[in-house]
Amino acid sequence: MNPRVDACIREIQTWREEAEKLRVIALGCGPTEELKRGEPCYTFNEGNVAIIQGFKEYSALIFCKGALLRDPKGALWKIGEHTQAARQIRFTDAREIVGMEPVLKAYFHEAIEAEKAGLRVKSKRNPEPVPVELQIKLGEIPALKAAFGALTPGRQRAYILYVSAAKQSKTRESRVGKCMRRILSGKGLDD
Repeated sequence: MNPRVDACIREIQTWREEAEKLRVIALGCGPTEELKRGEPCYTFNEGNVAIIQGFKEYSALIFCKGALLRDPKGALWKIGEHTQAARQIRFTDAREIVGMEPVLKAYFHEAIEAEKAGLRVKSKRNPEPVPVELQIKLGEIPALKAAFGALTPGRQRAYILYVSAAKQSKTRESRVGKCMRRILSGKGLDD
């Protein structure tokens, strides 16, 4: 048990009991316990296996490469529309966790085996088309094109989704203009 995670769990207000139960199950499966981004994270060979998180409506166990796991119980949920690798299991009561303990252990063991084998989720690189307004700026400014190309796929995708979400071309152009400095400095949309 990591003392930093102890302190983190003691500070949890809403989902403490659920976090404690998930922690015991996780540690029983053999991963290393760390605190990453203020959340209990379970790793194997320095690869993230799972994270315990509390949300407003539920607590969740998130498997970082959950897309690789078999899901015979149908318990794994895609976190968001654009999520490619991670999957979560949601809980609103500690009794649910106790009832699912054998399933959770099986998922943990399978996730650890995926890490041992070095498996990776094949993510789509920019599955959304680059908006015309962004393409134009990338063509006009070589430094912007180079900086955009140097961003991680996730950061590129965040910019593409942000610009594409605007309905009017004028708004998309404005968004590109607002993002240029961040892109040129190598930062993501939310960094």
